[in-house]
Amino acid sequence: MATAYQNLSDYDFNSVPDASDMNVGIVVAEWNKVITEKLLEGACNTLERHGVKPENIIVKRVPGSFELTFGAKRLADEKDVDAVIVLGCVVKGDTPHFDYVCSGVTQGITELNLMYDIPFIFGLLTTDNMQQAEDRAGGKYGNKGDEAAVTAIKMIDFSCKLQN
Repeated sequence: MATAYQNLSDYDFNSVPDASDMNVGIVVAEWNKVITEKLLEGACNTLERHGVKPENIIVKRVPGSFELTFGAKRLADEKDVDAVIVLGCVVKGDTPHFDYVCSGVTQGITELNLMYDIPFIFGLLTTDNMQQAEDRAGGKYGNKGDEAAVTAIKMIDFSCKLQN
């Protein structure tokens, strides 16, 4: 979580394993597109900086954040990926819709992590307002897409080391 004490884009570059042999899937929500496209850009740029070839990054879009879980499952079922990153943005409104969507996606991604032998990375912004989302999509608190990409690389490496 980004706070005044932790920027989402700040990390030790050298602590991230080489990702040149990795295949990463990304499922991004179209809802709040002005935010989610920035998250996607951050994730792709970070993956490429660490060696993932552009042709080994598979991007698929779903209408909204609630659909991220289904999209991630289908991507893992249909494509040869080492991890799936989900990127979305839910901004709190005047109804409990926010709570249901955030809870559903959180539970869904947790279940996918338990069902599959690849990591599913939670890159869903859950904010009180659009300014908080902008601050975490390349703004003053960095980019959640960067953080999700680094997490994916580290979790793929973690999984590979367990298999050896």
